[in-house]
Amino acid sequence: MVGVRKHRSDRGIAVRPAATLRATAAFAVLALGLHAPAHASFLSGEALDTAADVIAWVALVIVPVVGIVGFWLVHILPEKIAEQKRHPQAKAIQVLCLLSLVFGGMLWPIAWLWAYSKPVLHKMAYGTDVGEHEAPSESGEAPDGTLPVLTAEAEVPVHARQAQPARAAKQGG
Repeated sequence: MVGVRKHRSDRGIAVRPAATLRATAAFAVLALGLHAPAHASFLSGEALDTAADVIAWVALVIVPVVGIVGFWLVHILPEKIAEQKRHPQAKAIQVLCLLSLVFGGMLWPIAWLWAYSKPVLHKMAYGTDVGEHEAPSESGEAPDGTLPVLTAEAEVPVHARQAQPARAAKQGG
């Protein structure tokens, strides 16, 4: 079998003899001639049209809605974290989250870092690093059990236990 061995050309690249190339070409032509028709879909006719309509509606309506809701939920995470940690600048973080929605999410990492940061300057100025932004209960009491009382000078917190006898006296008298 003299024609089967590989020969080296001058450049060091292996060259196949003509007989091997002819056999490969014949096999390729034979494989192309014996092909079966391809069926790319398991659906046909009206079922294929219905499936295409459903996929189109999903792609055009449901995917954008889910994408927008997901984008919004991710962008309000810093705001929720700031409220949970009682961050004193939670309202400013909320504004930054809204601005981040407008600017395509570019400000979102800043809001995320701000929500997790410790408000050092706030603690130096006010003596605490937590905010007082909890909503009052239905009875009007603050979470610490005080009621706001308006006076001529300012709003003075009065404990609910002290205010109850005064309410009973007003209702009874």
